[in-house]
Amino acid sequence: MPQISIYIDEPTLKLVEQAAKKQKTSLSKWVVKQLKARVAPDYPDEYEKLFGSIQDESFVEPKELSFSIDSKREVF
Repeated sequence: MPQISIYIDEPTLKLVEQAAKKQKTSLSKWVVKQLKARVAPDYPDEYEKLFGSIQDESFVEPKELSFSIDSKREVF
């Protein structure tokens, strides 16, 4: 498996160590998980099927607001 070397400041390293410890994993596994989440987000299986699945009458699109109640903008 390929390896990567990075330079990191001490305060950031401490934060990474704490996060890995909290998740009870190694630094390498924690970093790999974070990198994967950034470059290739992973969604649960059948995530797309959730779209439109809420059957609740209180879950409605709000009515359009009038621009007249908007804050005044600065003119430059």
